[in-house]
Amino acid sequence: MIDVARRTDPLDGPLPTEAAVRLHALTKRFAAKTAVDGVTLDVAAGSVFGLIGPNGAGKTTTFSMLAGYLRPSEGRVEVLGLPPSAVDALRGRLGVLPQDALLPERDTVGEFLVHMARLQNLPKTKATPLAQQALDEVSGATFWPQRCGNLSHGMAKRVALAQAFLGNPEVVLLDEPTAGLDPRVAWEVRQIILAKKGRHTIIIASHNLQELEAICDAAAILDRGRVVASGPMAELTAANAEIRVRVGPGTRRGSQPGQVPIASLRDLPTIRAAELDEDRLEVIVYFDRAATDAETVIGRVLTALLANGVRISGVTKGRGLEQRVMDLTPGG
Repeated sequence: MIDVARRTDPLDGPLPTEAAVRLHALTKRFAAKTAVDGVTLDVAAGSVFGLIGPNGAGKTTTFSMLAGYLRPSEGRVEVLGLPPSAVDALRGRLGVLPQDALLPERDTVGEFLVHMARLQNLPKTKATPLAQQALDEVSGATFWPQRCGNLSHGMAKRVALAQAFLGNPEVVLLDEPTAGLDPRVAWEVRQIILAKKGRHTIIIASHNLQELEAICDAAAILDRGRVVASGPMAELTAANAEIRVRVGPGTRRGSQPGQVPIASLRDLPTIRAAELDEDRLEVIVYFDRAATDAETVIGRVLTALLANGVRISGVTKGRGLEQRVMDLTPGG
């Protein structure tokens, strides 16, 4: 397992400045069932971090302990050096968007957001402009006078996001932020989150692996309550250690025109290994990431393949987050 911050020390003393959130041996049991089993993670300040795994992996339970909805059976969780139960100390510093958050139907959007701002102890004179700013940042300024009960699902999600980021909290927790949205609205929500990168520490629990791969700096893959892998996204997907080239139907290995010259690929500088997966029609090339980068390797490999007349339909760095999760959670 790759540890996010490569630390194994227990949670003694104050939170280090490089980590905004820390989980140490975090465990949650419901009667005889262990939903989360000894999870230890550090989440770097200012990063976007994904919680990944199949149904029953422990994502939602971990999220709920981070948000303070559940208390751990064992272990510790710290948000900005504090337990999530320290509600007053974290007020305004931690924003949360639960998956099935419901807005008050009879309130207008403006009333709801101003009320939420006041709950963060923001002065009355600042509550309204900050609420308007939060709504404007999710492209929802025109929603202000509308009743929450009259909003479409996509509009309501934007308002819920505005609530989570209201007041510029240091840490924001998002549970399935694009669930149930049509592709266009989901894309727009992703752009909103991407625009927040670096301004907050954001933790996202989601089933949408392509979405997480595009958004997150790092992630943890959970299976049956345990962390089976964690680290920077490039390491999880092997994007900085291998490339994959999709080739045309019927392509075989060999030195004849149109065939994949495996021996020639293996002789390229910094290449550690090369193979052809004939079932997936992929040329997989592993390289020394300490000596070069994926883009350089892609250029060399494509040059060799094209010189031999190989038909190419696509190139990717690494195996993709979806494949990595499938490899690590076979029973999920």
